[in-house]
Amino acid sequence: MINKLIAGIIPYFPPKFIWLFSKRYIAGTNIEDAIAVSEKLNNHHILVTVDILGEFIKDLSQAEKNKTGYIKMIEAFTRAGIKGNFSLKPTMFGLLIDKEVCYNNIRDIVKKAASVNNFVRIDMEDSHCTANEIELFQRLIAQYPKNVGLALQSYLHRTHDDLKALATLHTDETPLNIRLCKGIYLESNKIAYKGHREIRSHFLEDLEELLTRGIYAGIATHDKYLIKKSLELIEKHKISNDQFEFQMLYGVTPKLRQSLVDKNYRMRVYVPFGQEWFGYCTRRLKENPNLAGLIIKALFVRG
Repeated sequence: MINKLIAGIIPYFPPKFIWLFSKRYIAGTNIEDAIAVSEKLNNHHILVTVDILGEFIKDLSQAEKNKTGYIKMIEAFTRAGIKGNFSLKPTMFGLLIDKEVCYNNIRDIVKKAASVNNFVRIDMEDSHCTANEIELFQRLIAQYPKNVGLALQSYLHRTHDDLKALATLHTDETPLNIRLCKGIYLESNKIAYKGHREIRSHFLEDLEELLTRGIYAGIATHDKYLIKKSLELIEKHKISNDQFEFQMLYGVTPKLRQSLVDKNYRMRVYVPFGQEWFGYCTRRLKENPNLAGLIIKALFVRG
């Protein structure tokens, strides 16, 4: 109840106040900010995946503008020599307005990334988008088999079956690259696991499926337990270090992140930036009021 109250109030606070906690987790508002953060991470032997904030647009003219922004970002990051790739949310390009327009927009972005030997990750959004985003990925990977990946959320009941179906596409010519995360959106218990233990259990079940099928795994978690168990699976199945990486959010659990880097595990940090940072933060609160307590804590405790 308290979290819901805080979550309802915070969006009405001045943006400068919201920025007090947001700046720890968002690289800035422009490409130059994101490049500066990415360079620092690269200097600490950390790869990046960069995301321009924005989602659930209401007008297709916004989709065209967002596509242009992504293409400019790819050009700028390539010139700067940043070691990393790119992530995007399909609703930012019109997924829920016109699926074909969305596909064409994202295809142009993936084409640009492929032209500089880079890679684009299709982020997974809430359950209204899941089937469409998997279909979008399947269309794109048919054209750009080594330049596009997908994110999956282990808390959804459907994810293990989705993973098995996608695994049939995995070949030497079409090597799948999947980011596996728990999932953050509030979903009905009819379609999503709710218990902490069962979400962990399904995360590890899905990860083992990825590893044993030879699919490149982005292990996206800040959960110490899941990291420990993931490493046990990697050792159990004798998975080489070039078949997986750990992924974390910018500004979150930096000590845990560094401990993995120090052990020579590949680490990639998700670096969000953009003018839409305020809307992004307030939407996350609306979707998951439990984040409110973490935000208040973030005002006083880093990491």
